[in-house]
Amino acid sequence: MIIVLIIFLLLVYFVYLYNSLVQFRNRVENAWSQIDVQLKRRADLVPNLVEAVKGYAKHEKSVLENVTKVRSALMDAESVREVEKADNMLTSALKSLFAVAEDYPDLKANENFLELQGQLEGLEDKIAYSRQFYNDTVLMYNNKCQMIPSNLIASIFNFKEAEFFQVEESTREVPEVKF
Repeated sequence: MIIVLIIFLLLVYFVYLYNSLVQFRNRVENAWSQIDVQLKRRADLVPNLVEAVKGYAKHEKSVLENVTKVRSALMDAESVREVEKADNMLTSALKSLFAVAEDYPDLKANENFLELQGQLEGLEDKIAYSRQFYNDTVLMYNNKCQMIPSNLIASIFNFKEAEFFQVEESTREVPEVKF
């Protein structure tokens, strides 16, 4: 009877560990989909920004084309690394776009442009939060995959560690401010 009870408790513990791994893996997938949603919203906003700038910056065609090209790359990206790379490229391209906008006072005062810029700033905050939430979730899942005894179940059932969302090294540099 004691042996049956011990076997039963071990089985219950095994099921608990397996289910917790599934739960953490699903949380990682959910967190990733939240980043994906925000990035798609930003990508949908980019054509509107480009159109708003086009009328004012006809000779800045290369900047506008680059933003459009990078947006397409983001929409086509599938893996964490591909999305990460495309997202960093889009962030850089948008910085160039706003630098162009700085040269056009009428554009900076345009109500449509200001509204789009405000929407983009709000989206950037949501994307930053989503990235942080994703990385926190990946940390919990990876810990579960690596810690004893759940790592044994993770290896038996082929639970793979998730990748962290990382920023490009150049975005970590402190921007230079000149007066």
